[in-house]
Amino acid sequence: MTVSDNATAFWVTHPGHGELRQEVLPALDEGDVLVHTLYSGISRGTESLVFNARVPESEFSRMRAPFQAGDFPTPVKYGYASVGNVAQGPSHLQNRRVFCLYPHQDQYVVPATAVLPLPDGVPAKRAVLAANMETAINGVWDAEPVLGERISVIGAGVVGALVAYLCSRIPGVEVQLVDINPAREALAKQLDVPFCLPAQAREAQDCVIHASGHPDGLRHALSIAGTEGRIIEMSWFGESEVTLPLGGAFHSQRLTLRGSQVGQLPPKLRPRWDYSRRLNLALSLLVDDRLDALISGESDFDAMPELATQLFSPGSTALCHRLRYPALSTQ
Repeated sequence: MTVSDNATAFWVTHPGHGELRQEVLPALDEGDVLVHTLYSGISRGTESLVFNARVPESEFSRMRAPFQAGDFPTPVKYGYASVGNVAQGPSHLQNRRVFCLYPHQDQYVVPATAVLPLPDGVPAKRAVLAANMETAINGVWDAEPVLGERISVIGAGVVGALVAYLCSRIPGVEVQLVDINPAREALAKQLDVPFCLPAQAREAQDCVIHASGHPDGLRHALSIAGTEGRIIEMSWFGESEVTLPLGGAFHSQRLTLRGSQVGQLPPKLRPRWDYSRRLNLALSLLVDDRLDALISGESDFDAMPELATQLFSPGSTALCHRLRYPALSTQ
């Protein structure tokens, strides 16, 4: 079966600029699906580095998204939070709403194995958070929280808020979500997670998970960790260099600083888990309607070239921004 329609995709054409481009969809082979996009989510932290061409050359290969086109630094088609409706494909997926790790594009052809049907109770609008939830799950796995521990999460962006939300559901765990922006307290309340500003943060924490994306946040994480405490670094700084106070208390308190990155499953889980199982878990955890608080705005896909310069600017306070596609008018 052949598909002759053109697709429209968002491309980063050069640092700080993007445009919508037309491309011809490939032939639909047996075992493929044609997906008409309903929504996609913008993962601001990583996508801002891509948009501003700040992906380090050493990470060009590791940072490739599953269906990325082009190469870093530019031109590149990037993104990994697409939700759509299967218009053509195997009968068990026909007309199903699915999630796919695909860039921002209005329709696309992928192997059927690359899409996951949305669980009952997870609306398409909220499912754009699946990739961020997957990152948060991996961060919690790497942190290895223990019943009754005191855990601080620094950075109330989407990933940090999701990590705090997940940790708060572990019996006996005391969580504090720390951010320099007092307006984030409203988000924390909606997620039923205690919030504080850095100056109010409790010290002697068993584990501190850093997700602010700012060096000051990581330095603060080191300062509030207790003796033998664990610091889990979830931020990715791209080409930026970070200086840390690793003298004094870092050694005397025998602190541990460990990186967490969603591209790898924790070693202990690899014999039984794969990426599909983790993504299915992420989707299943999106049944809670409180998580809608993480969507801070919505725009038409056509507005993406102009919108990108605002969303990916240093002063942006957006959480997950959702794009809606013309396919909505026919669903």
